[in-house]
Amino acid sequence: QVQLVESGGGLVQPGGFLRVSCAASGSIFSIINMGWYRQAPGKERELVARIITGGTTKYADSVKGRFTISRDNAKNMVYLQMESLKLEDTAVYYCNVGVKTTPLSKYVEVWGQGTLVTVSS
Repeated sequence: QVQLVESGGGLVQPGGFLRVSCAASGSIFSIINMGWYRQAPGKERELVARIITGGTTKYADSVKGRFTISRDNAKNMVYLQMESLKLEDTAVYYCNVGVKTTPLSKYVEVWGQGTLVTVSS
């Protein structure tokens, strides 16, 4: 079983910064992509950022220029550096990865438990 452990969420003032981390562990043969989603109360979960093994990234328009996603393939970790935070960034942030557990298996998506980021003055 593949597990994701997240950390780094918390309370931050508008204009501030925060970095959340996610570590994947368990029966991992390979990881093709890692990413971050977020969900605010009453809203649907949305993609924030995604990064593939080669380093190609994708960001939601709302966070471009402010958030940076990165990964450490050797450690099976992914990070999201959030800067110039806004009130509307407040949400539960979820880590997800696409993993293979065996060489011949298909890639499947695994989700973390979520970490709360609250932007408030």
